[in-house]
Parts: sequence; C-alpha cells; structure tokens
Amino acid sequence: MNVAVVQFPGSNCDRDTYHVLKNSMNLDAKLIWHNEFDSTFDAAILPGGFSFGDHLRGGIIAAYSPATKTICKMAAEGKPVLGICNGFQILIEAGLLPGALLRNTSLKFVCKWTNLRVETSKTAFTCAVETGTRMRMPIAHNEGRFFANDELLDRLETSNRVVMKYVGENPTGTSREIVAIANEEGNVVGMMPHPERACDIALGGVDGIKIFESMLEWARC
Repeated sequence: MNVAVVQFPGSNCDRDTYHVLKNSMNLDAKLIWHNEFDSTFDAAILPGGFSFGDHLRGGIIAAYSPATKTICKMAAEGKPVLGICNGFQILIEAGLLPGALLRNTSLKFVCKWTNLRVETSKTAFTCAVETGTRMRMPIAHNEGRFFANDELLDRLETSNRVVMKYVGENPTGTSREIVAIANEEGNVVGMMPHPERACDIALGGVDGIKIFESMLEWARC
C-alpha cells in the first residue's frame, strides 16, 4: 500500500506520521510536497501543524492548495483520507467534512494526553477497532473545538459519522465531546487527537497504531 503524507509550509507532524507508516507499519510511504501531489496513491494523510502559518485561520489557505483538489478526487474514488489536527481543519475548510473547528473554550493551546472512546468501526480508520473501545492519545491544538448546530450533530450521530469522543474530561469544550468525524462513505476521517504520537510505548502509548492498521484493513476489503 502506498500512502502519501502531504506536506504544506508549516506542517510539523509530517515526519512523525511518515516514520510510523514507513518504519512501524512497513508501508510504502512518501512525503509529498503539496503542489507535487497526485492521485496515484492508495491513501493520503494530511498531518498536523500550522499549514501556511495558520494565517487567516487554521487550514483555510491549504484548502485552496493544488493538493486539496487531488484529495477531493481521491475521496470521491473511495480511497482512505485522514486529516489529523490541522489536517482535520483543512478537510472542513475544503468542504469534505461538515461543521467548524473553533478556538478552545479556554482560549489557550492545549497539549495533553486524553481518553477517547471509538463510536463507530465503520470507517477507514476505525474498522480494526470495536465500537466502544477506549483509547488514549495526545492532543495539541488551539483551534480544535468541534462545533455544529444541533441538527447537524443529531444527523452525524444517527448516521454513525461520529468517530470518536472524549471520555471524562472535555479539555477543549468541543460539542458533545466529539473529536473525530467521517464523511457519509466512511473513507474520509478528520480527528484532533494525534495517533502518530501514540504508536510507541516509549512515547506513552500505542493505541494510535490501530488507526493505521484500520487503513490497511479497509484497503483489503
């Protein structure tokens, strides 16, 4: 499986993600500059960071990058697409996922390990995890408070598009504790927690590896 880790000016979790895919998962992973990206890859990951310095707002400039047109094409073809943190912001700004990501209610950057619960296994990045599974991953963001009106929130929950929620503490004030959502087909997922930082026991945990194992499982189906 060949996976593209798309780099933007300001990406800073790209090499972490590449390391996990290449060295932990033994996948054919490549770091691809955003204006050199094409749709020949089997899957794409938009890593965390501060694309284009988060000027204007997080993810909005990257949403108009040539790479995002390619991401939309891959999504339409049913290929797995994952947006992590800033990548989640890009997917929302590009219209691939609904809702908005606002500043944390504390108005501060929050960096800490969090407790999560998988709400659905019917996505490209949770199909190897049972619904209800508890996971532990870190977050690191200032604009990660998922927000939507009640009508959209109800629709996301009833259609199995809420992928993960906080368990216990809600450190950012996100609506209904939601930290990850999917498109209707389940192949596009955006999440605020960083699975690439939870793939080595030396870093504090390995729950994140299941996210990438799910991508492989999805591709086999």
